Amino acid sequence: MKIIFKIDGGIGKSVAATAVVAAIKKQYPDSKLIVITGYPEVFEGNRKVYQINRHNELNYFYRDHIEGQPDTLFFMQEPYIHTNFIHRNGHLNKVWSEMNGITWNNEMPELFISHKEKTSHSKMFESPKPIMVIQTLGGMPNQTDKYSWPRDLPMATAQKIVDHYCQTYNVVHIRRKDQPTLQNVYPVEAGFRQLAVLIAMSKKRLFIDSFAQHTAAALGLQSVVCWIANVPSQFGYDLHTNIIANAPTLEPELRNSILSKYNTNGPETEFPYNNEEEIFDINKIIAAVDTL
Repeated sequence: MKIIFKIDGGIGKSVAATAVVAAIKKQYPDSKLIVITGYPEVFEGNRKVYQINRHNELNYFYRDHIEGQPDTLFFMQEPYIHTNFIHRNGHLNKVWSEMNGITWNNEMPELFISHKEKTSHSKMFESPKPIMVIQTLGGMPNQTDKYSWPRDLPMATAQKIVDHYCQTYNVVHIRRKDQPTLQNVYPVEAGFRQLAVLIAMSKKRLFIDSFAQHTAAALGLQSVVCWIANVPSQFGYDLHTNIIANAPTLEPELRNSILSKYNTNGPETEFPYNNEEEIFDINKIIAAVDTL
């Protein structure tokens, strides 16, 4: 029997989905699991997956997987529009699994990195000081606003944290070239597998709700994760130290909110604070990072 599991969205969602893959294979151990994703590199080395397909590389899909194969199962629904997800009734991966009839047992994301990858990619990040990895900005390439207040760590907050650690640590900032930079950091843009090795090499980790926090969870590495609009009970992991933003100080304008309270692209009219300094307590973040 074949199972077709389709994943839409960004790379962080694909990393999170490796936990759903584990749940599927636990329930259907003899199935041939075929994953359709925009990020096949996430599933490299994952022996639970029989075949990996990129979204735009599905030639002869009907012939190979549907025609004459009535027992093929299709797990292709979008969890973000499921009732339980919208009402925040459980973790994304729980909702995703159960909507496909899969029993959820709190499976964690998984990444499989070979020894050769580790020895090869680690050369890119060799440092005389211990490495602290941060990801303070997320989103898709070429978005109009490079900073999104419901998701990203405010730039001034991030800079103060960097200044606190930069003398002791080599602070490596995961960021795209189109995103704002910080001072006293080593900015890095690399492939997912290389960045996974970087995270594995790090001694301290500070992230937002984006792919790096899912990657750290998949590697079993405790990190500090800062949350504003999203919540760790839906997207995060108990492994991490999750820092929740301070309560809003203003009443936001929410006329354009549809399936969630805030739009992740961060419209200014929805900003519920007097200024960005009110969002997080920097001392609380530093105290959490110190414990790693």
